[in-house]
Amino acid sequence: MAEEKDKVVLAYSGGLDTSVCIKWLQEEKGLDVIAVTAEVGQEHKSLEEVRQKALRTGAIEAYVVDMRQEFADEFLTRAIAANALYENKYPLLSALSRPLISRHLVEIAHKHGAKYVAHGCTGKGNDQVRFETSILALDPSLTILAPVREWSFHTRPEEMEWAAAHGVEVPTTKDTPYSIDDNLWGRAIECGVLEDPWNEPPEDIYTMTVAPEKAPDKPEYVEVSFEKGVPCAIDGQKKSFLDIISDMNAIAGRNGFGRLDMVENRLVGVKSRECYEQPAALALIEAHKALEDLCLERELLHYKLGVEHEWATRIYYGQWYSPLKQALDAFMAATQQFLTGTIRLKFYKGNCDVVGRKSEYSLYSYELATYDRGDTFDHAAAKGFIDLYALPTKVWAESRRNAGEELR
Repeated sequence: MAEEKDKVVLAYSGGLDTSVCIKWLQEEKGLDVIAVTAEVGQEHKSLEEVRQKALRTGAIEAYVVDMRQEFADEFLTRAIAANALYENKYPLLSALSRPLISRHLVEIAHKHGAKYVAHGCTGKGNDQVRFETSILALDPSLTILAPVREWSFHTRPEEMEWAAAHGVEVPTTKDTPYSIDDNLWGRAIECGVLEDPWNEPPEDIYTMTVAPEKAPDKPEYVEVSFEKGVPCAIDGQKKSFLDIISDMNAIAGRNGFGRLDMVENRLVGVKSRECYEQPAALALIEAHKALEDLCLERELLHYKLGVEHEWATRIYYGQWYSPLKQALDAFMAATQQFLTGTIRLKFYKGNCDVVGRKSEYSLYSYELATYDRGDTFDHAAAKGFIDLYALPTKVWAESRRNAGEELR
């Protein structure tokens, strides 16, 4: 009777790298492979075909796990609460899905008694850090394997040669020159001509958004309603957050809104040129920020801006399960308790503008803000306020002048 092999749970996408990983883990490490494919809203023809491919390649078991509802309700709601924009530009994408995928990898490892978890990330990207940090946070006893960092292939042709020699299905269609990762929150596109930051992104990289100049000539208005900070309706029609993301991707995308072209600072220290399509993410964050402007007290709103930057950085750095991130979540949750209302957005040829806002918890007072009749602001109180507010500066300035210093 053959000795039972140790098991490894592999994050499996169905591409060349992770398909080679299955055979490599079997032959080089002597492990039985359990493949796990995550459904997080990415573009695909058939994830069942991906599962069957894993089994044909040699996996002893293969799962397709639909994580879309969890992703929206547990992960993207927190991203919205934090107005998450890494480096104040990028709404995050892969970084939000990796801790969720890691959670399922660990759960399946426990189910099968596996000692190992593996991924197909390279040694130069951020995702290796995100997967491994998340897995170790969820179960420090697991051993993580990263075949792409270990194997001896230096080029894609070498990898394809090894694959063909070991019975791994090699892609028969021409590879795209781009590296793409996508989920509910959008698409990330890199490599090819994009590696030269002087090159304008070619139109063929985009699938979710039309070119702004080809967008409709008439503006489209959309009303997005929130309840405790979470989108809950479009144009008055109640919907799940998951459905709202889908609808907003379509609405913003057909109006040419949602493209980003940026140079970002990777965790591993490399500057990388990245292009993104995130129509729903960018539009919903814009609407959410507008509602916060209306409903959050000034000092809380100002302080939250710094916390948002920290939250987005922690997620980008793979620290979803860190104690700091958990504490930041508690702060964010407290700010959302009375964030209920509706924002009207105007989409037009690549732009998304907030053109209306209302909330029963609004801190905006017409009587205090107006310069017309009905003004209740005490103008006479301003003189005493300014005297006290400026007093420290006045005392300091007098001291400098007495010392012969001329202020400029």
